[in-house]
Amino acid sequence: MPKKINKISQDDNLILLTSDVKNIDLKYLNKEEIKYASQVITEFKKETVAFDRLGRWVLVQIIKEEKEDFKRLENCRKAGDALAAKLNDLKAKSIVVVDVDGKGPETLALVEGMALGSYQFLKYKSDKKEKENSLNSVGILSKVIKDDEIDRMNIIADSVIRCRDLVNEPVSHLTATVLAKEFQKMGEEAGIKVEVLNKNKIEALKMGGILGVNKGSTEPPTFTIMEWKPAKTVNKKPIILVGKGVVFDTGGLNLKTGNFMDGMKCDMAGSATMATVIFAVARLNLPLHVIGLMPATDNRMDANSIAPGDVIKMQDGTTVEILNTDAEGRLILGDALSYAKKYKPELVFTAATLTGAASRAIGKYGIVAMEKGAEKEMEALKTSGNKVYERIAEFPFWEEYGELIKSDVADIKNIGGVDAGMITAGKFLAHFTDYPFIHLDIAGPAFLEKKDSYRSAGGTGYGVRLLVEFLEKKAKS
Repeated sequence: MPKKINKISQDDNLILLTSDVKNIDLKYLNKEEIKYASQVITEFKKETVAFDRLGRWVLVQIIKEEKEDFKRLENCRKAGDALAAKLNDLKAKSIVVVDVDGKGPETLALVEGMALGSYQFLKYKSDKKEKENSLNSVGILSKVIKDDEIDRMNIIADSVIRCRDLVNEPVSHLTATVLAKEFQKMGEEAGIKVEVLNKNKIEALKMGGILGVNKGSTEPPTFTIMEWKPAKTVNKKPIILVGKGVVFDTGGLNLKTGNFMDGMKCDMAGSATMATVIFAVARLNLPLHVIGLMPATDNRMDANSIAPGDVIKMQDGTTVEILNTDAEGRLILGDALSYAKKYKPELVFTAATLTGAASRAIGKYGIVAMEKGAEKEMEALKTSGNKVYERIAEFPFWEEYGELIKSDVADIKNIGGVDAGMITAGKFLAHFTDYPFIHLDIAGPAFLEKKDSYRSAGGTGYGVRLLVEFLEKKAKS
């Protein structure tokens, strides 16, 4: 993990971060080097200039001008990712980032990009030692950055990486039971209270959504409750984070066709996101009462699987007509949202890779979101999203969309037709709420086929930094 240092040696590789090469001290570059760097930057529109000093690298990185702070910070993260890739190509083992201008936020953003961009999932590689990145030490030399700022960055980056690791695990390892055990490990490490409800307890609670989806599986479901409640909290009522934990989604009897099943190990990304957010909240020791609810199962085919036309009864007594078994995530989330009522929460979030419609609407570039009774909180979330560049695209949540999920044979049905699928899915979830509610459909950015700057191929951990930023601001309000 990156750490603050107070001095550098003559052997250290350096990144000199500045808005103007003229600001660089002559102890780092001589006059001819500064002149050359300035020429390259001006004439060739380059933002990075490299000097090879017989195997010791000095890299000049220009902070790209932007009127908006959040865009400038995102440029720094992307630059950090590119620099880390270059250093790994050069087989460099260590680097010191020098904050030339005394710009702490930009420097931290660059280092954050390096940390997140260097992520690798090599657990199942036979030659992982050969493939491991060489860069394993990052120092920060800055007069303005404090140790606790670096600690915060490291805690959040570690939480994102843990989220990615969970999402990248195949279902051959990560069953619902194993997922719950991973959440328990996090709880033990960070001082979070964790309770795991087994199938018998889920049956006793009459959680028909979870049990219905699980009917086709040979593996039992789990329902994990994580609670962070320090001695002094700023919120009288808890904030609840609900995450979808479908550890693999075949679609059930409405079997996914072609390559649509590829990558469906990622369908538990919502639960991984929420668990690692609470993990970060605890390690940051935020004075907030936060509860996580993570229902988990796989969605498989079997002679006992729920079928189109079936009617199931949810935990709150609502009857649901199943018209598509591949719309299963909302069923397990519905039970969790009903269960959340017992806490009389201040605010509830759901995070889920819920609909292809969300992904098709805005791609990998943000999160489709909607709210009920949480307009002020949604605006605050958008601000947090811009700051960390995990942006929110709020969709309408008009009451007419609720008409699309009414059923002729049951109270509601689990799909709303071909139109506005991401919204009707949200309306299905909202049916089970009686509290301020924000739904986050992370289907687009949660899992990528190829690397997108510091967002890794596979699981990205998208949403972790967003919610931690939001909760930090909430803790200070």
